[in-house]
This record gives sequence, structure tokens and C-alpha cells, in this order.
Amino acid sequence: MDSLPVSQKVKVTAIAGDGIGAEVMRATQQVLAAAGAQVEWEDAMAGAEAFRKGIVTGTPQETLDSIESCGVALKGPLETPVGFGEKSANVSLRKIFEMYGNIRPVRELPGIRTPFSGRGIDFTVVRENVEDLYAGIEHMQTPGVSQAVKLISEVGCERIAELACALALAEGRGKVTVATKANILKQTEGMLKTVGERVVKRHPALTHEHMIVDNCAHQMVIRPEQFDVCVMTNMNGDILSDLAAGLVGGLGVAPSANLGDTVAMFEAVHGSAPQIAGKALANPTALLLSAVMMLRHIGHFATAAKVEHALYVTLEEGRDLTGDIAAPGDGVSTWAYVERVIANLGRTSARVPAREYRPIAMRPWPRGTWSRAVAKRELVGVDVFIESTAEPQALGDSLVAAVAGSRFSLKLVSSRGAQVWPVAQPHTFVVDHFRARFMFIAPPAAEGSAEIADLIARVGREHRWMHVEKLQRFDGADGFTKDQGEG
Repeated sequence: MDSLPVSQKVKVTAIAGDGIGAEVMRATQQVLAAAGAQVEWEDAMAGAEAFRKGIVTGTPQETLDSIESCGVALKGPLETPVGFGEKSANVSLRKIFEMYGNIRPVRELPGIRTPFSGRGIDFTVVRENVEDLYAGIEHMQTPGVSQAVKLISEVGCERIAELACALALAEGRGKVTVATKANILKQTEGMLKTVGERVVKRHPALTHEHMIVDNCAHQMVIRPEQFDVCVMTNMNGDILSDLAAGLVGGLGVAPSANLGDTVAMFEAVHGSAPQIAGKALANPTALLLSAVMMLRHIGHFATAAKVEHALYVTLEEGRDLTGDIAAPGDGVSTWAYVERVIANLGRTSARVPAREYRPIAMRPWPRGTWSRAVAKRELVGVDVFIESTAEPQALGDSLVAAVAGSRFSLKLVSSRGAQVWPVAQPHTFVVDHFRARFMFIAPPAAEGSAEIADLIARVGREHRWMHVEKLQRFDGADGFTKDQGEG
């Protein structure tokens, strides 16, 4: 049963988006209205039109105010500049409202034939949504070498792992797979492995496993029915959730949710398809299923089930489907498809296994600056990143001479993660971006700021440097990794 009185409407921000967005939004709203959904829409704008007006986030203040006020948004596809220009409006919205959890259900749909039909695929990808490389911190280190900073926080890992567990429990699922690249990225991806496994163990009703993310991609194709809930860092989750959508019909039928402590946004993750915009060819299934997730979020479970089953019955019948999912030559317009879904409201699919949905018990996270307390902190060295066209041996010799008489010794020089001084692998391809690892000869005083400033001054007399990283140990554990070849 719906948890809110029928007469009590919930205000929702509606962002139609770009390209086919206006059509799929209108189609979704028509179905929800016919189903009796107690939703009041507040229209807002984001994406290409905002970028054209010079709004660098792609999200006008009026839109942000609407989302802040409503707390719930339904969004169509947005255009994003690729490889240049402004940030993605999608990413901006997620970060502005700290919608840290991205939920991507992957469920076999009746009537949509894929190479995996009949396998009973039914799992969910839970993706951390605001950290990782998608923090968007990039720098050109040299004219030909760029850097992206991969930021993973312990609390970010804990939040997304807790959400994955809460989702599993709300949907009666039994297993959580923590998928990471911890075999290579031991500090960042390794943090999700460690924290994720720790969190799942707090929930005795759930079993858990860790899987290397590339094996997870492989397993999704080989045996996708083994998965229940998969939790991943941002980029891995972005890629594998699209892969997973392909198992059940593609992005055109893939819903998603973005959840935070105070705001939730439900969206179609497919593109804006400008080539078919305005031609009544768009398939609204992805946004319609996203709206079903939205209805459950606001507690309208019965209405959500009514809409979902009308869609399932329509797909089962195979009549009046849009061209992308219909038999060749049988495709109909967006509006004929909508009419068929509306006509099937009140009917129940006999082919889709029932799942009992309950509210997701999201853990509230206190405001304020989070930090991890440590008993002992040691500063043991410094990495200095240098631009140079010198040969590695000459560069190493120069740096040794530069720090003579200082508090540091040069341990190694590397290029792109491979040691090139004092010993280099014969096949290493060297570019003009080097990392020089200096170790303290004796522990520094206080934070070592004076010693590091002296080191930078010495190096800077002969070399162009870009940035510095402290090498620290926390409670006796190294807070840094070693280069290939480093002893």
C-alpha cells in the first residue's frame, strides 16, 4: 500500500533535458497521471540551453532552488560537451546535492530479446557517485603529460557500502559483491575493498564477496545471474553499469537513481538522441522505469507496481512498441506506445517474478568535516614531480648534487611509474615527466615544512617542478606506493 494519503501530492522537479528529453518526459508524465500518481510537477531547465546562456554548470540557479525545495527530481537526458568546455551538468547536479549513491537496476524485461534472455538476470549496480576520478581534478603536468587525481575517502566508501547493504535488505536480496581494482590501486581501490568488506560484515543477513573489477565485467557476461548487488567506485561503476544494461536490452530501457541525504534524482541514462528528437520515435521506457523508482522512493509503492506491471504487460504482448524494441517494421510512435501502456494499467504480469519492495533505510550522515584519527603520524620523505628532457642518469646525478648537505637523500627517479634511476629497465619508454623520491636522512622537526621548502628551492635552481607529495606513514603503515622496480 502507498504510505501517503491519496490526496497528498508530492512536488517533484521535472527536468526534461535535451533532444528527446521533452518527449520522454511528457510520455512518462502521461502514464503517471493515468495511473493516478499523486505527483505535482515543477518544470525546470538544465543542459544545452543553460550552457548556451553561459551557465558553466549547465544548471541555472532556479533549477537548483527547485530541487532544493522539492527534494526529488525526475530528469531526462542532458547534452554534455565532450573533451572540452564546461563540466557535465549531470555530474554538477550530483555533486552540488551530494547525491553520493547511484543505483542502476539490471532486470530482464519480458518481450525484449537479447542473447541473455531466459537467464533470469536481476541485480543492481550501486556506484559511488561523487568521488574517484570524477572529482574532475586534472592538471597538465608538462605540455604533453596530463594528470587526473583519483580521490577516494574512507567515509565515501563507507557511505556507498552502507547504501548497497540497505538496498539489498530493502529488496530482499542476499549477497553484496564488492568489485574493485585493489590488486593494482592498493591505496584507493583497496580502500573500498577493505571498508566495503567491513561494512557488509555488519549485516549478518547478507553474504559478501570481493571480486576484481575486470573479472566482474567478465563474469557479468559469462554468468550474470550470479549477481545480486554489486558496489563499485565511480568510474568502474559507470562503465560496468552500462555493460550490465546491455545484458537486458541497452540504455534505452535502463533506469537509474541518484540518492543523497536530502535530495534524490531519478534519470534516464541514455543519450539525448538529437537525430530523432521531435519525430515521435523516442522510447520512454528508461525514464518511465526511473519514475517507478521515484514513486517507491516517495513511498507510493502501489502506484509504482501499477505502472511497472502495465509496462511489463505491454512488453509481453509485443504490440505497439517503439521501433527500437519492436519486431522489424512493426514500430509505432512514442504516443501509440504510451496509449498501450495506459490501456494496460491495472493488469499484472504473470511472467515477471514478484519482488517485495520496502523503503531503503539510508543511514543519516552527520554534517561537518570528517577525519580519521591516527595515533602516530610519520613524515618519511617527499616525491617531487619534475619536467625535464635530460636523460635519467644525468637527471639523477644532478638531483643528487642538488640535495648534497640537505636533510634528504635521493632514493630513485621514475617515469610514468617505472624506476629509471639508479637502475632502469632497458625497455622503459621515458617521457619528460619524472618523479624524484627523496627520503629524510633523519626525522624532520614538526611538519618538515622548512626542510621541504629548502628541498624545493634546491631542485628548482636547475629543474622545473610541478608539484610535491609528502610520503607519510600512519600508525606504522606506509601511506604511499612504490614504483615498479623500487626496493
